[in-house]
Amino acid sequence: MPETTIPILPCRALQPVLDFYTALGFEVTYQQRSPNPYAVVQRGGIELQFFAMKQYEPAVSVSTCYVLTDDVDGLYQAFRAGLKKTYGRIPTRGLPRVGPLKDMTYGVRQFLLTDPGGNCVRVGQRTGGERHHGPAPEETFARALHFASLLADSKGDPAGAAKVVDRVLNLPDETPTRVQLLQLLVLRADVAARLDDGEATATALARAAALDLTAAERDEGRDALTRLADLRGSLRP
Repeated sequence: MPETTIPILPCRALQPVLDFYTALGFEVTYQQRSPNPYAVVQRGGIELQFFAMKQYEPAVSVSTCYVLTDDVDGLYQAFRAGLKKTYGRIPTRGLPRVGPLKDMTYGVRQFLLTDPGGNCVRVGQRTGGERHHGPAPEETFARALHFASLLADSKGDPAGAAKVVDRVLNLPDETPTRVQLLQLLVLRADVAARLDDGEATATALARAAALDLTAAERDEGRDALTRLADLRGSLRP
């Protein structure tokens, strides 16, 4: 018979985690308060289980799992809609938060979702046969986006990502395309927000929003434009 793997993830308290996943469209299918706090949530074929520990620290959690889907764009839009309905905005920093949807070099299109327990749920869809990192792009700005994105998300190093973006945006003799500039500015705003650098966040967001893009450029940069809207909404008082 086919096997099923179900992640069991830690948290400090169950209720904030359950409220978060309920906002995403999950159903709480089981909850136990004693002798040990434990709960199960399910949405379609996705099942996650949680246990609570009072001494657990979500802010320093390295707990993670991967959800493979055949409709990552649909899940991303559904999760964003649920979060906006519940929180009034898309949470983009702190706990909980949702990251941008991106095409990765190792053949998946994915986004990262971090719940109130600090658990990072990676949600992705395979886009190619390769399951390892391909070579980094050679072109200057594509290469910078590649490495800055890895630092920001996979490595959890927003300061390192900011340095990469700042360096490439200040090159004296090379200019990115408008879509590349959009992507770089949105990424710069994203990492600045994570670093609580309000001035850099506002500057990058304003520059990105002011770009005059053609319809074709807007289509090419649609993921960055979605993230731009989420960041602007998240930072409004």
